[in-house]
Amino acid sequence: MTARRTKGRPPTRSWTAQRLSAWSQMIWSQLERLTEAQRRQVLRTLTVEQRREMANRWYGLENEGQREPPGDWRIWLIQAGRGFGKTRAGAEWVSEVARSSPGARFALVGATIADAQRVMIEGPSGLIAVARSHEPVRWIAGRRELRFHSGAIATLYSAEAGEELRGPEHHAAWCDELAKWRRGEAAWDNLMMGLRLGERPRVVVTTTPRTNAAMRRVKAASGLVETRGRTRDNPWLPANFVGAMLENYGGTRLGRQELDGEMLEDVEGALWSRTLIERCRVETDAIGKPARVIIGVDPPASANGDACGIVVAALLRDGRLAVVEDASVETPPPALWAQAVAAAAARWGADRIVAESNMGGEMVTATLRQADVTLPVVAVHASVGKARRAEPVALAYERGQVVHAGAFAALEDQLCGLQVGGGYAGPGRSPDRADACVWALAALLDGVRKGRGPGVRRI
Repeated sequence: MTARRTKGRPPTRSWTAQRLSAWSQMIWSQLERLTEAQRRQVLRTLTVEQRREMANRWYGLENEGQREPPGDWRIWLIQAGRGFGKTRAGAEWVSEVARSSPGARFALVGATIADAQRVMIEGPSGLIAVARSHEPVRWIAGRRELRFHSGAIATLYSAEAGEELRGPEHHAAWCDELAKWRRGEAAWDNLMMGLRLGERPRVVVTTTPRTNAAMRRVKAASGLVETRGRTRDNPWLPANFVGAMLENYGGTRLGRQELDGEMLEDVEGALWSRTLIERCRVETDAIGKPARVIIGVDPPASANGDACGIVVAALLRDGRLAVVEDASVETPPPALWAQAVAAAAARWGADRIVAESNMGGEMVTATLRQADVTLPVVAVHASVGKARRAEPVALAYERGQVVHAGAFAALEDQLCGLQVGGGYAGPGRSPDRADACVWALAALLDGVRKGRGPGVRRI
């Protein structure tokens, strides 16, 4: 299909900035409906002036997580992975407010003055870089001021010198990499108390997530809206870079934080911490052929219940235990989760199945038999055994006796929600995956203690 020329196509001469801006909005709405090849064909037909206008445009090119949210918000938190385009979004927002509000005063706050100047002012996605060709900006380093074409002024501040924000008043602010602010609470408090000019004072926060006092303060603030984004969401990044990052860090705590933009916090009183799990992680191809494999199953209580936890654990030849697969399925009917168990057993050559008997041991066994599962099925009772079984398993992690052969994000989130005494403070209503993992590993630990399993010494 060939893109058609429309009556709305602008002439090639004497276009005002206002008319060009309106035309660029129109053309981008049309380009979104075309294939990549069609889009390139249309862009080749543009004049130099039109190309310049398109290059100056931001709106229409941004990702969803970079788009200003609607509504009467006071704080906009852009929490995203590295390379997503957080800095570009912050710079474009400040530029747009400066363009529409002559004389506005901005606070630009970074972890340090050097960081703020290098990224927010002079960086490849900073305020100087995103300024339109017909709207030049001027950086006055001695005053730490950026003067916009409209007359608006932005002043640079360091979060390490939060007292400098005591006194100055601003219409708007941009805070970058809040998770790096070492003494950020004072800086944040002083900034917010001085954000009192104009009818709608606002602040944009752009950061890769990491837990600190300032982040907790922002997350708990009223008038907060949040947008998210992942590294892989930026189509302008090199594909080989994105692929390498996902291959090396995908699913790990570092990858989920730095690439996926997830806030990962440890639960108070939890049996597992994220640091502990990371310490126990190994490459999948480093475990060798298992000596024994057990599948833990936590079936849903009803046909319309929660997920079915299905976790494969193995006894390795060197005596360690390994979680090798999370094969859990979401809200499945009995036939489906039983088939998933059968498939996992076939893939790993499992020896037995340990299943929580919340729907009755005989019913669990019968459901598995209907899926042609002929392995021995051992029923465990959650009401009396969950805490008693989970705590020794967590201690085995502490001793370095258990490893994770790869990354299992959903399972690990649930493990980090299991608490001493049997409580749960993780995602979802029930730790289905974590329970299944505990059942499988507890059974293997029992075998190790009793001296079962090839090449394993009695301990």
